[in-house]
Amino acid sequence: MEFGFFLKKFISFFLDPLGMVTILFVFGIYFLYKSKYAKAELFLLSSFGLLYLFSYPLFANLLAQNLENQYPKYDYTQSVEYIHVLGNGHNTDPSQPISSHLNSASTKRVLEGVIIYKNMPASKLIFTGYGGNTDASSAQMNSILALSLGVQKEDIVLGPKPVDTREEAAFTKAILGDKPFILVTSATHMPRAMMIFESLGMHPIAAPTNYYKESYRGLLRVPSVSAFFISTVSLHEYFGMILAKVKSIF
Repeated sequence: MEFGFFLKKFISFFLDPLGMVTILFVFGIYFLYKSKYAKAELFLLSSFGLLYLFSYPLFANLLAQNLENQYPKYDYTQSVEYIHVLGNGHNTDPSQPISSHLNSASTKRVLEGVIIYKNMPASKLIFTGYGGNTDASSAQMNSILALSLGVQKEDIVLGPKPVDTREEAAFTKAILGDKPFILVTSATHMPRAMMIFESLGMHPIAAPTNYYKESYRGLLRVPSVSAFFISTVSLHEYFGMILAKVKSIF
């Protein structure tokens, strides 16, 4: 399972914008070295063209918006016992406060989960996610922030072993079965997460957060690193949904 997980991560790199641009650029340099100038020009221009496209804010915004508009924000009115907050990234640097241990996506997911928890009496929070390259799981780090924000320890359920969304879904299914629950994750990730959870016969209620989309600000925008990042996040989700659908067929 561990080898398969890292193999999936390795392959997914070449399907992300940076991987695509890198592959085209390497082929361009190779053909330039071989004095095949027509092919070299094609691959190098393609690599720079993709770099510009993925870094163009309007294109990145369109990619994110198509994902993030699929589920509305949570209305805080439903009465459900469990709130499942999916894991993301973190660090365990002891010189940093807990507010800096979690990355932006994790922090916003936890905050949304806590807000829902405080608006829903007698509810419980489920945190899932493995440790990655650290000595603490994402579930554990998220729970520390939740505790510091006033969540009661007895209202937290930890799943520190799942390494991806499907394993997170399986963990919660073992606890809840087909009972409805609130699912908190990034808005770009929500369509894929809902697809995976529902494929297991579960009944999640979407509570998206950590949005990347922005209001239209015209066509004349310069490329940016942040736009490239948003394109990367969005394409990762598109390819993830395709893979999930292929797995469901076979």
